[in-house]
Amino acid sequence: MKSKKFVEDLNNKSAAELAQELVAAKKELFNLRFQNATNQLDNTARIKEVRKNIARIQTVMTQKAKVAE
Repeated sequence: MKSKKFVEDLNNKSAAELAQELVAAKKELFNLRFQNATNQLDNTARIKEVRKNIARIQTVMTQKAKVAE
């Protein structure tokens, strides 16, 4: 599955790389919302996918923070 591969890739990244990935995903979500508001977005399912990816990134960051304690 694509999501399992995505989570495996996230687990192999450092905290700084995860933070960069999170910022990039949030920027993408903002751009998608903006396109949706101006009726320029073709694939509206991408918004849901990016939101779930943001949640996955935050989950991995939280798990790594708890392990570090």
